[in-house]
Amino acid sequence: MDDSSQYFYSSPTSPGEPHFTTRQAMASFENLVALANYQERLKSARQIVWRDRGQPVAELPSLRDCLEHAATGAFRSATLAFNIRASLNVVLALIRLHRVPKDERLKLIRNAIFGSDSLRFAAMLGTFAAVYKFLLNALPIFIPAINPRPRPLTSPFYEDEEDEEEMDLPRTVSYPASGPPTPLHRRRSARLSLSAHAQMALVRKRTRRWHAALAGAIAGSLAIMWEKRSRRVVIAQQMFVRGLQGSYNSYSGRHGIHIPYGSVMVFAFACGQIMYGYTMRPDTLPRSYINWIQGAGHLSTEAVRINHFAVREHRIDLPSLDTIIARADATPSNAAYLQALRENVLAGAPVPHYVPCEALHPKLTSCWSVAPDRFVDVFRYMLPIYSALHFLPPILLRWRQFRADPGRLLVRSGLGSLRSSAFLGLFVLIYQGSVCLKHQTYERLMSSPIWRKLLPQSVIDLLISKPSFWMTGFLAGLAILVEEDRRRAELAMYVLPKSLESVWVAARGRGLVFRTGNWGESLLTGLAMGLVMSTYQNDPEHLSGLVRRILYQFIGPN
Repeated sequence: MDDSSQYFYSSPTSPGEPHFTTRQAMASFENLVALANYQERLKSARQIVWRDRGQPVAELPSLRDCLEHAATGAFRSATLAFNIRASLNVVLALIRLHRVPKDERLKLIRNAIFGSDSLRFAAMLGTFAAVYKFLLNALPIFIPAINPRPRPLTSPFYEDEEDEEEMDLPRTVSYPASGPPTPLHRRRSARLSLSAHAQMALVRKRTRRWHAALAGAIAGSLAIMWEKRSRRVVIAQQMFVRGLQGSYNSYSGRHGIHIPYGSVMVFAFACGQIMYGYTMRPDTLPRSYINWIQGAGHLSTEAVRINHFAVREHRIDLPSLDTIIARADATPSNAAYLQALRENVLAGAPVPHYVPCEALHPKLTSCWSVAPDRFVDVFRYMLPIYSALHFLPPILLRWRQFRADPGRLLVRSGLGSLRSSAFLGLFVLIYQGSVCLKHQTYERLMSSPIWRKLLPQSVIDLLISKPSFWMTGFLAGLAILVEEDRRRAELAMYVLPKSLESVWVAARGRGLVFRTGNWGESLLTGLAMGLVMSTYQNDPEHLSGLVRRILYQFIGPN
């Protein structure tokens, strides 16, 4: 074959200068174009499942466009929610698959994927996305007179809402020219592609706050009805505290308010109410949460019951006392004291209005050895749990970083596991030590004639009063200082819903608040999502990173 067949003539670049291009070069260029088109189609298919950062805001000039946008968004959100919930159910099913008979295993997997939990979760998030997207984009059309003036798209880290001008990321980057500078051209610029520019910002539609709040409230109230009643409370509580967190951060950021150790104070106040409810008002906390406190803190159920009846009703619960005596694991001195206490109760003699230390820790004689003993028990109990929470996310969710530097992530996760376990151990240590200390102090003050003359009886009785158990919980909550700064806010958001629930139930029992009936969860979810979505559309940087990323995947920019 003639070598000239490998070339073809193209148009000359200048008169008298023919230009020849190789067929191999053209084929390579066509292959690159085909590869680029394939990668673009692959990226488009992936975006159906997982939304990339920088997705542009949809322009919806009519109600028909709003309906179509809401329908497609609802289908995407429902599909994503179904896949996530089904995957989680399958993992949980595989964990207990070996305990299920072989003829029931296929049914277990089928129910895990297509069960009511997956369908309810998909319906809930699909409904929320449909209603929210339609209302958010339709409200400016319904009420055009108060349609907000157009604003440039911004990143979520925009801080000042009152500024007239907003910063937009440039789509050009400049770099020095390779040759010596010339008067006409000292710097060259390269324009970023739209996709590369989009990766620099998490774009979302800026709206009026009440548009997003109203849309979120209506969508949340309707969507939560798909879930089981037992799960509605948990979802509503978590979203409510996230909404409070975002609203407070947004307000404090605009007005320059800063409270040092704010997350520590929130956690301590929440723990004070939770431990008060655990000891004095167990009816204000869910039974599962009480069981978790008892298991994690290695607390005796009988001792808690004795303390509850002694403080609130000024009597000793004999069944619980008999249970402690029957265990036969108490020290001789503690066993003798408890037996004498039982005889005094039967004889009608005055009894202490608090749980004696001998019943609180019958295995140990000295109160000073109880706190370290409980610390070690709690630390050993929680270390495997916190190790899983600290090691698995870096390995599963940050696989590239883990492969690049596994030693750094493993050391960081190990230290985090130790700190978290020490935090909960210190929490129990402070609480146990505070209870024993205030009871011992009360006994010494009551046995000293001098102190009884110096201090009024009402002041001494504060050591064994009901509010004293709130204070011990508050002091124990200060153990969160052991944790990392970035985890303190998350832990505060975890305990805050339970404390608010305890306060609400206690206030409702006294007639201080109204009863919500069957619509309480729906109303709370509506209020919560109104707060969350108002912050998400206008100041998303004030929400936690996890909440912001989840909302972006299910809702998008608008």
